[in-house]
Amino acid sequence: MRFTEHELTRAVEAAARTVARAKARKRAGGADAAWEALTRIERYYLLDGVGSQVLPVLIALPDVEVAPGTRPTFTDAQIVAAVESTLADGGGRLRRKVTVAARVALVRAALAELPPRMDPDALTTSD
Repeated sequence: MRFTEHELTRAVEAAARTVARAKARKRAGGADAAWEALTRIERYYLLDGVGSQVLPVLIALPDVEVAPGTRPTFTDAQIVAAVESTLADGGGRLRRKVTVAARVALVRAALAELPPRMDPDALTTSD
């Protein structure tokens, strides 16, 4: 799938915020403040780690027509297929199953926060 740089940035940040919220639930404090509590270097490392997992999957998603004012939508089967195509072989079946489930959840979080496309060629966005 062709995404703009802005869309990819927003997607990776959304997935990273999801991870930060999940980590915050284990500690005292609110989940919403988890992202703000991170230092710049901690955010960088989190974005780097999440980006290395999410970006290859987003690129592997099939091309779909996106109407102006909407977000791209994908079926669960398309997302799972993209995740499995980007995973390296190795590990046991259970480990692979858990990894696929975790990456599918991250990709869904990333796709949910994509900004609506303003034109079919993705040259402009709402921001």
